[in-house]
Parts: sequence; C-alpha cells; structure tokens
Amino acid sequence: MTFKQKIYKYYSQLVQDRIDVFRDMITALTEDSKNDAKGSAGDKHETALSMMHIEQEKLNTKLREVLSQKAVLDKIDSTKVAEIIIIGSLVKANGIYLYLSLALPKINIEGINVIALSPQSPLGAHLMGNKVGFTFEINTTKYLIEEIL
Repeated sequence: MTFKQKIYKYYSQLVQDRIDVFRDMITALTEDSKNDAKGSAGDKHETALSMMHIEQEKLNTKLREVLSQKAVLDKIDSTKVAEIIIIGSLVKANGIYLYLSLALPKINIEGINVIALSPQSPLGAHLMGNKVGFTFEINTTKYLIEEIL
C-alpha cells in the first residue's frame, strides 16, 4: 500500500466512524423517545419529546454533511497519480504534505504530517490544476510545488 493509499484509507475510516457515531446517536434517541412515550404523560412529557426531536434533527443534519463528505471521498481513486493537481492528489509544497480532498483534521502517517484541504480553500484553489515547479503566494507566504504523488 502506497503512502497516499494509507492516507486515503485513514480519512475514509475517519469519515465512516463519524457516520457510525451519528447513526448510533440517532438510534439511541429514537429508542429513548419510544420508551419515554410508554411511561409519561403531560407537559413534561411533551417538552421532553420535543427536545429529543430537535436533537434528532440536528444529528440528521450532521449525518447528511458527513455522508456528503463520504461521497466526495468515494469518488477519489487513491491509486491515480496525475501530472497536474486534481482532487485526490497528494502534494508536497514547501516541505508540507497536502491532500486535496476535504477539509479534515491533520494526521500523521509514517511519522509524516499530512493536511487534508478542500479544493475550495484558498490554498487548495491555488494548487488545483498546477504542476511541479509552480510557485504562488498567499498572505505573504510563497509556495513551491515540489512533488505530486
């Protein structure tokens, strides 16, 4: 497995774990509301059910966001190496490894820090479509694309 494939696998698992957590939380809330409905009556019961419903809506919104992230990752071919930077490219610029995919947490694979960034981010937008040797500047920091993996 290549370095880039390990990064892809890690981020895919991270997103899948988030999906699983949100689904478990939604299921638990659904069960709680069913159990609460059996033994309660009155205003307190209605308020509790309403609060559970609001929380469930929030969790469903977050779940949809994470599912859309998974859909983006699922479109990436981690074995593909392109000469120009595309979604799924691992780019070394200024000694920093940048993974063009989604805005996800920084990770460490094989002792190397990797930053996942969205192609819509300022840095991601400058990288997209460019080649090794391209230089550009963002906020007084000059970047040089050293390698595309």
